[in-house]
Amino acid sequence: MALEFLGTTSKDGDCPTLYRDTETGDIVVQGERLTNPEHLGQLRDVKASETFVVVPAELLTRFAPKE
Repeated sequence: MALEFLGTTSKDGDCPTLYRDTETGDIVVQGERLTNPEHLGQLRDVKASETFVVVPAELLTRFAPKE
């Protein structure tokens, strides 16, 4: 996997951040992990290998690929 930096709305240079896998075009998201049990309980079809991160809408509207 080779990652291309797409952008961040962080002022500190850490997260949230978007990357693109240059081989597959898939998007990788860096963000704060969702840990609130009440919120996690609302998610469906969760695999043991999955985790969830909170992504500000501004990050997606500014830096997510449009195509």
